[in-house]
Amino acid sequence: QVHLVESGGGSVQAGGSLRLSCAASGSASSNVFMGWFRQAPGKEREDVAIFYYGSTHYAEAVKGRFTVSRDDAKNTLYLQMNSLKPEDTAMYYCGARDYGLGFSISPANFAYWGQGTQVTVSS
Repeated sequence: QVHLVESGGGSVQAGGSLRLSCAASGSASSNVFMGWFRQAPGKEREDVAIFYYGSTHYAEAVKGRFTVSRDDAKNTLYLQMNSLKPEDTAMYYCGARDYGLGFSISPANFAYWGQGTQVTVSS
């Protein structure tokens, strides 16, 4: 099992920055890769950034503004978000997928989820 807890969301003005954290725990937490996803009201959950064996994947909408990183010692995934835009407003979720199942960016393929943290960007 994997338990994920996100933190770091909040309200900022456009152009501001936030840093999200996702702490993983549980018996299988060292066997999964993690990523950040977001879901705005009335929209489907979408990928934001994935960290996979030291490589990173970013959605086009956040490239150059967001940076994902992982601290293996703390089993924690981070998302540094800079130059935030109102369209970044959403609930942000941390998801985890077993390494053995292979790389994926589809939320449907992630078995473990945190409770989410709200990010609101005002213009």
